[in-house]
Amino acid sequence: MQIIHRTLVWLAVILIPALASYSLAQNFPAKPVRLVVPNSPGGGTDILARLLAQKLQEIWNQSVIVEYKPGAGTVTGTEYVARAAPDGTTLGMSVSSHMINPSLRSNLPYDTLKDLSGVSITAIAHTVITATPSLPVNNLAELIALAKKQPGLLGYATAGAGSGLHMTGELLKMTTGIDIVHIPYKGSGPAFPDVIAGRVQLMIDPLFSSLPYIKAGKVKPIAVASRVRAANMPDIPTISETLPGFVVQSTNGIIVPSATPRALITKISADFAAALRYPDVRKRMAEIGLEPAGSTPEEFDALIRSEIERWSKVVKFSGAKVE
Repeated sequence: MQIIHRTLVWLAVILIPALASYSLAQNFPAKPVRLVVPNSPGGGTDILARLLAQKLQEIWNQSVIVEYKPGAGTVTGTEYVARAAPDGTTLGMSVSSHMINPSLRSNLPYDTLKDLSGVSITAIAHTVITATPSLPVNNLAELIALAKKQPGLLGYATAGAGSGLHMTGELLKMTTGIDIVHIPYKGSGPAFPDVIAGRVQLMIDPLFSSLPYIKAGKVKPIAVASRVRAANMPDIPTISETLPGFVVQSTNGIIVPSATPRALITKISADFAAALRYPDVRKRMAEIGLEPAGSTPEEFDALIRSEIERWSKVVKFSGAKVE
């Protein structure tokens, strides 16, 4: 009898939490869900968040509220998610800074791998290198050649130090041996007038925000950093066409507190995948230069780990630190 009693107790310890987790997933969401954007309103991440929130409201028959918590290079919003109740009702949008911050910032208020879990990769955003119209280059090979002839004289603007855009420039320097100077701005908006006027020669920016300037002929596109050419701008070559293997995918994804039950994470991931399959969602994403993705939680977690390792080498090369 004692053995049977111990066996029943052991089964209860194993099964009760599992059943509770399954029940939570089946009944999710029982109350409104918050989708936290760690950036200011505006830009591709914001548009994507509102697009997905609208579709998830239809799928869940529950309110999905987009909340903005910008600050400290996405750290403020990400910390808010990490500290939230692990019940799936607080979801975080993540961008490439999520994988760069662990090596860039020594005082992160959370552990990226221990305190947060990936739910799904939602989109791949294209990053583009553009040049002031007067710069005598029209492709990446010519840009590299000019930079080698004029070390330290060309500058590249980005929307901020320590961003994925900044690190893309540093990876280009590390890969080619060129010496170009990073010039950080507080957002891409203030940078464009200087690039257009030729006060800064280059810009590394999301294709989404660069597109109006490219179409108006105010800056000229050099290359996109993604694996394939952008569907909405197929004439712009990829960096890897000149530098094989050079790929920077600006990744948008969904994260939750790591204590969130696995069954619930799996369900939320499947629901995001369903939202990304809507034709109107895919059409709008294409218009702003985002490629729909979708992944399992395990695939996103694996990408986060590999990207943290990759960017740590670039951060070390650049000497960049943000406290």
